[in-house]
Amino acid sequence: MYAVRLHEFGPAENLRYEQVAAPVPGRGQVRIDVQASGVHFIETTLRAGRGVGPHRAPELPVVLGGEVAGVVSALGPDVDRSWLGRRVVGTLESYGGYAEQAVTTIDALHHIPDHLTAETAVTVITTGSTTLGILDSSNAKPGDVALVTSAAGGIGALLVQALRHQGVIVVGVAGGPEKVRLARSLGAYIAVDYRDPHWPDAVRDALKGRGVGIVFDGVGGTAGRQAFDLLAPGGRFLLHGWSSGAATRITTDDIIEHACTVTWAIGPRMLERAGTINALQDRAIRAAADGVLHPLITRYPLGRAGDAHADLENRRTTGKIVLVP
Repeated sequence: MYAVRLHEFGPAENLRYEQVAAPVPGRGQVRIDVQASGVHFIETTLRAGRGVGPHRAPELPVVLGGEVAGVVSALGPDVDRSWLGRRVVGTLESYGGYAEQAVTTIDALHHIPDHLTAETAVTVITTGSTTLGILDSSNAKPGDVALVTSAAGGIGALLVQALRHQGVIVVGVAGGPEKVRLARSLGAYIAVDYRDPHWPDAVRDALKGRGVGIVFDGVGGTAGRQAFDLLAPGGRFLLHGWSSGAATRITTDDIIEHACTVTWAIGPRMLERAGTINALQDRAIRAAADGVLHPLITRYPLGRAGDAHADLENRRTTGKIVLVP
């Protein structure tokens, strides 16, 4: 089969599209003929050889990617034959997603509803479930004012939709006129360009003195700090990423001065309501199937995984990046 392999840490062009041996499913596993593979920003950092939090840089050579959707084509020992031919989506135990075939355990799989595409399913299995977990942590209520940075990104675009569905007034912050228009089309009541240094003033004017109650920050850096400074007293600031390259810097003095709550929304906190990651993933798939979540997807052929990484790092993409064999 063909896969995208990394032999040396470094820039995006180090990702090589080449032939490798097809994986063989072990006990409790199935092999999937991949129709869509998800790409995450963290994978660009791992590709460069830098660990992030609990995620250490992988051993080389490696096929990156941790989520796939497709059709079960082979079974490991003791796996019920009813799995054969099923359309499934799931996460992998480690890596291996940037490939034409991948193996994972049946416990990590979910059935794809008939009217859902593989690309949509692979988008919501992690990005969608993460979005719902972050949203649960926010305790957002109808009438709240919530600001979403990276409002045209994978998680940001879904947050805008889900918040609007809950009756929240959404401020969408995105980079560039096209992404601003996109954020507005997704349901942002106010949409501004963070490349404009005066965007916070535009938000204040549009809100007519009303403060921002909740910030969902996936950008960090200067934009994240500007978003923090828009918080009303008693507001909530939820961090879930730093696509700018640096997390938003907030001190305890800042928290006291704003009388606010700051939360790292990724990880164990996401499961407080759902209980398990499988339950959260089920909710995300149902939300997509019911039309509550309409993920934005940027597709790349599998062989252009390096281009996908480069475009993601340089903020030239919208929504979720999906590789298609």
